[in-house]
Parts: sequence; C-alpha cells; structure tokens
Amino acid sequence: MKRNILHACATLGVSLLLVAPGVSAAKTQDNYTQRPEAQALIAELVEQGFSAAELEGVLDQAKQQKSILKAMSRPAEKRLTWGEYRKLFLTKKRISQGLKFWKENQQVLNKAEQEFGVPAEIIVAIIGIETSYGRITGNYRVVDALATLGFDYPRRAKFFREQLKEYFLLTRAEGVDPLTLKGSYAGAMGLGQFIPSSFNSYAIDFDGDNKKDIWNNPHDAIGSVANYFAKHGWKTGETVRVKAIAPATAEQNWFNDGLELKLSMAEWRARDFSSAAELDDAETVSLMRLEKDGEFQDWFGLHNFYVITRYNHSRLYASAVYELSAALNAKR
Repeated sequence: MKRNILHACATLGVSLLLVAPGVSAAKTQDNYTQRPEAQALIAELVEQGFSAAELEGVLDQAKQQKSILKAMSRPAEKRLTWGEYRKLFLTKKRISQGLKFWKENQQVLNKAEQEFGVPAEIIVAIIGIETSYGRITGNYRVVDALATLGFDYPRRAKFFREQLKEYFLLTRAEGVDPLTLKGSYAGAMGLGQFIPSSFNSYAIDFDGDNKKDIWNNPHDAIGSVANYFAKHGWKTGETVRVKAIAPATAEQNWFNDGLELKLSMAEWRARDFSSAAELDDAETVSLMRLEKDGEFQDWFGLHNFYVITRYNHSRLYASAVYELSAALNAKR
C-alpha cells in the first residue's frame, strides 16, 4: 500500500502551509497571488484564522497547467455517444479488477452496505469508474489544478475558487501540506475522486483511526462513497432505471431533457409511453435516449438513477455506473 499521506504528515509534524525552502516570497506578474481574486480569497480565509503570509506562500508556488484547460474543453461525457462511452468502462479488465477489489474489501463493503443502505456493487462500480480501483487517482497537484481553473478558466472560475477555499480548509483540518496532495485535472482526489467540498461534507473515517484518508485507505474511501450516496437520498432496494417503450408519436425534445425527475409515470402514460417493468403512476422519472452502435435505447431514470448523477452530472456516467455494478453483481 502507498505511504499513508495523512499519517506521515501528522507523525512528522508537517506545517499546515509548508513553503518549500529556497522559494522567494517576492511576487511576480506570473504569480497567482497577484490576482485580485486571489487576494479576495486570502482575505476570506484570514477571517477564518489562516495566515495571509502562509496562504501567499502556497499560491506563489501554484503553477498554471495548460493541459488542464485543454482537458476541460473536451469532457468525454459531452463528446462521446453512449456506445463509445460504455466501451471505456464496461471492459473485461475493469470487471475482473472490480471482482478482485470486492473480494479484498468484502468485509468493509458489507459494513458500508449495512450502515448506509448502498449496495456494495454500486460502491465498487463508482471506485472502478473513477480510478480503476485506486490505480489511476491523478498526477496533478491539487493546488495547481484548482488555481488554474479558479483563476484561468472564466466559465467556472467562481466554482473552482470556492473549491480552492475548501481545499485550504481541508488541509488545515487534516493536517496535510497543501502542496503535496495530487488528484485529477479538476482537483478531484482519492479512490472515489472527491472534490474538496465533497470531502469536507461527506468524507468519513470509516476504520476508526482518526483520519479521513481517501487517498490510500480503501476503508475510508468505501465509507465515504457510501455516505455520499446516503446523504443524497439513495433508497435501499429500489430500482435504478427501467426500459422505456416510446410511441411513434414521441417528440425528440421529450428525451434527455435534463436529469431532474420532472414528470410522473401517469403523465408519460398519457403520452402513450409504457415501461418494461411495472412502475407506480405517481413515480416521477426522467426520460433518456442513448445511442449505441447506431441504434437508440430508451430508458426511464428513477430516483436512484438521479442520485448517481449527483456524483457526476451525466446520464452517460450514471448509466455506466449502473451497468458496471450489474455486471459485477452478475459475476459474483
């Protein structure tokens, strides 16, 4: 197992906001610290007990990553069909690795399922899709990713500056050097790829060692994913999605109209839709049409499907999680 970052920092007494020796405090035009938005962020954090000098010391060392800006412009969920997206995740290798991960962590998965009501296969599928069960957790320094997006990605800069703020809160609470943690190009971290605000809201210490180590400790990662789903309203034992049977008169704009559960089954039946499994008239659902190998598949997304989209706001992502979980469960 990789070195436990949180334990190492606590044991060695690493400073919360460690500035590497030899780095000048002098600021240049290229430093993020010079940005008005950065100064505003620093001022907010100072009000919460941070040292301005230490915060500036970290931001002085944050580096813009152009590859991150490029990656943000081409997310797979927006450029691939369902069939293309599915092939990335529904592979024999990912299924076999998932079964191995499940076997190695069966006891803690059982504990998570009992405490939170979230099926083990859903938890395993999330971790499998996010990081190939911890094999690919990201090589960007989190502070670089969040600074790049918070100060150089106007479309969502406000969101990522808030994540940078949450990141400083996280590292203070966990006693971690903010210059050391690594994650994805969007600043997501650990086996389950939590962004800082998700970590602060949903990460838990699931093995009782007084640390929330989602980077190296599968127990904490599994418990945190289960807690995330439970807090977002996962309904134990309920269906995720059901095959929809559309009439020839169905209008195109009825499909893929957001992820929210807008219409009840009674309203869809009034439009001459039916479902492959019995659903109550009062149940609200979303309607999606997915393309695979040149053909279309129509589905009703139920409440638990919507909960999966709270982890990643994409019907392709939620469909991949569900199908991988089903494949894993079938092999078990």
